[in-house]
Amino acid sequence: MKISWFSFLLVFLIFSSTSWAALADNHEEFIECLSHSNQTSSIYTPDNSSYSSILQFSIQNLRFNTTETPKPLVIVTPVSESEVQRIILCAKKTGMHVRVRGAGHDYEGLSYVSEVPFVIVDLINLRAINVNVSDKSAWVEAGSTIGELYYRIAEKSKILGFPAGVCPTVGVGGHFSGGGYGVMLRKYGLAADNIVDARLIDANGRILDRVSMGEDLFWAIRGGGGNSFGLVLAWKIKLVDVPEKVTVFTLDRTLKENATKLVHKWQYVAPRFHEDLFIRILISRQNSSDQSGNNKQTIVASFNSIFLGGIDQLLPIMQENFSELGLRREDCIEMSWIESILYFAGFQRGDPLDILLSRVQLSTRYFKAKSDYVHQPIPEGGFEGIWRLLFEDEAKSAQVILSPYGGKMDEIEASSIPFPHRAGNLYKIQHLVYWDEEGEEVAERHINWIRRLYSYMTPFVSKFPRVAYINYRDLDIGVNNINGYTSYVQAKVWGIKYFKNNFDRLVHVKTKVDPSNFFRNEQSIPSLTWWKNKGE
Repeated sequence: MKISWFSFLLVFLIFSSTSWAALADNHEEFIECLSHSNQTSSIYTPDNSSYSSILQFSIQNLRFNTTETPKPLVIVTPVSESEVQRIILCAKKTGMHVRVRGAGHDYEGLSYVSEVPFVIVDLINLRAINVNVSDKSAWVEAGSTIGELYYRIAEKSKILGFPAGVCPTVGVGGHFSGGGYGVMLRKYGLAADNIVDARLIDANGRILDRVSMGEDLFWAIRGGGGNSFGLVLAWKIKLVDVPEKVTVFTLDRTLKENATKLVHKWQYVAPRFHEDLFIRILISRQNSSDQSGNNKQTIVASFNSIFLGGIDQLLPIMQENFSELGLRREDCIEMSWIESILYFAGFQRGDPLDILLSRVQLSTRYFKAKSDYVHQPIPEGGFEGIWRLLFEDEAKSAQVILSPYGGKMDEIEASSIPFPHRAGNLYKIQHLVYWDEEGEEVAERHINWIRRLYSYMTPFVSKFPRVAYINYRDLDIGVNNINGYTSYVQAKVWGIKYFKNNFDRLVHVKTKVDPSNFFRNEQSIPSLTWWKNKGE
C-alpha cells in the first residue's frame, strides 16, 4: 500500500507532537528520580521564585532572553561530580532532553535554549581550579570562567599563563570544547592544543578520564564542540611560559590616516611576524571631528597588539616589518601578563585583578555573529566594499575583527585535534553586529545586514567549503532537525564547514560513544547507529 507524502507528514507531526507532549510531562518523573538520591544541588522549575533570575544570569545574548524564547522545564545546579552523574542517569531514564550550560556565551544560545522540552544542567557551582606550578599544569572544573582560570594562575606564578580567549566571562567548558583561541595562539596554539587530560560523564553515566575514555574520544572533545560526546566535568591543562613583562599597544587609524592601505599591508606581514608578536585589527564605524569641529562618520581600524617581550625588542621588529603603522615608544606599555589580560578585556590599568572573578558581563546586548577564514590577501577594493556596508544604518554598532594566524598554528597538523584551521590560513574574521532595541523587526534588519556582509565576503574568503569556527556558532550555515534526529548527509552541510575532513572521524567517535544520540543540539555531531536502527 502506498502512503502519500501528506499522510506521512500528518503521521509524523502527530507522532512528534505526542512525543513532545510526553517529554514535557516527563520532567516530573525526572525531578522524582533526583529526589531519590542525596542531591544537594538546587532544582528550579517555573514555579520557583528564583527560576527567572537563575535562567537569565548566564544569558549573554539578549536575542535569547525574550518572552518568546523557549524556556527549560527544569534547571539543575549540581555541586559535585556524583550529582551530575545522577542528573544524566535520571534524564536518560525519563527521556528528558538535556542542555549543558557553563557561562552562557554560546552565540546561538544552544546551551540554554531548545525547541523541544528540556532541562538545563548549569555547571556554575563546579568551579574548582587547582594550579600545580611545579609541573606547569592545572585542573579546571568545567563551570569555571577563563577569567577565574587566569586569576588562579597569576596567584601562583608571574611567569606562567595559558593561551585562551580575551573575554574573561567566557566559560572554559564551551571554550575548550570548540578549540579556544586567544592572543597567544601564534606562540602556543589553541587552548585545546594544551589540554592533557579530562574527566567526562558519558551517556551511560560513567565518569571517564583520558585513559578510560580512550584516545579517540579524548581527541574528539578537544575541539569537536560541546554537547556531542558527553558532559566534560574538568580539564587538565598544560600551562605555558610567559615573560615577566609583555608589551601592549593599540593604534587607531581612520580612513584619512590610510586605514585601508594599512589593513591591506597587515595581511602580508601579521601572519609572518615572530611568533611572540600578535597584532589583530578591530574595525568599526565611529565619529570623528573635522577641522571645523563638525562630527563626521568614519571607519576606524584599531591595531591591537601584544608582544611577549619588552619595548626595546618590539620596536626593531615593527620598524623592519611594518614601519607604515608608525609605532612609537610612547604608544607602547610594558606590563605583566596578567595585567595584559585586563587590558585586552577592556578594563583600565590599575583595576584590581579580582575583577577577573566576576561572571557578570560589562554589557549585554542583542547580537549576531559569523566567521570566515582568509587564504589569500584581500585587495584594497575588497575592503572598501566592507567600509560601504559599515556606513549603513544597521552597522552603527557592527564590528569586523581580523586575527592573524601563522607561527605555531602553521606547525600543528590539521588532524591533530578536530579544529582543522591551521596552515594556509592568513587570518580569521569575526563579523559582528549589535543592537539595543527590542522587537523582531529590528532583529531581522540587523541579521539581514550581517548576512549581506557575509554574502559580500564570498569571493575573498575560503572556498569548497567556506569554513567557519564552531565557537562563533552560526545556525545559518546548516542545522540538525529540531527534534534531534539527523542524518549524516544533513549534518555534513554544516559539519564540514567547522571541521573539514575531521568531520567523518567525529561522526565515527559519536556513533561509538553515544549511539542513541543522548547528547544533542542543533549542531551536534550525529550518530550513524540511530539511523541504522531506524532503517535509514
